[in-house]
Amino acid sequence: MNHETPFGNFMSTDTSKFVSMLLRLPLINRLGFAQKPREFVRFLKFATVGAFGMVVDLSVLTASREWLKLSLPLSVGLGFTVAVISNFTWNRLWTFPESRQRPLGNQLFQFVLINVIGLGINELVVLGLHPVFARVLHDPPAYIAAKIIAIGIVLFWNYFVNRKWTYRGID
Repeated sequence: MNHETPFGNFMSTDTSKFVSMLLRLPLINRLGFAQKPREFVRFLKFATVGAFGMVVDLSVLTASREWLKLSLPLSVGLGFTVAVISNFTWNRLWTFPESRQRPLGNQLFQFVLINVIGLGINELVVLGLHPVFARVLHDPPAYIAAKIIAIGIVLFWNYFVNRKWTYRGID
């Protein structure tokens, strides 16, 4: 049964209560989501797609590094690239379905450009933190820990810049 919630018909009442609770957190207020609860739900969808992308990214990274014996920078870049393709597809289909009315090529170009900058941020964080983690952990846990932190940082970059450019004008 689908009930009308403050977020429209697309959320169950239980989910709506959970999101309402999250909207009261100070960090969420600082990001401006408290005034735009539907936008917060969109951010959660973007983050969910990103979490799936993280699994794709880490799987490709680990396989490239451990099985194919590629260098760490190349493995990081390869994992990130495969994840970007996955994330673009799922964000276009689920997070921002209205964006499918726009030309695919332009939108993909914008998304990729933003993510290339994100890749630079990602590489800097991973390569900067890897030696720190490697002092107490062996690989692969050391580079995976660095990668998870990088993904968290790049999530915010990707969402806010894509929202302002790639998905601008979508309510």
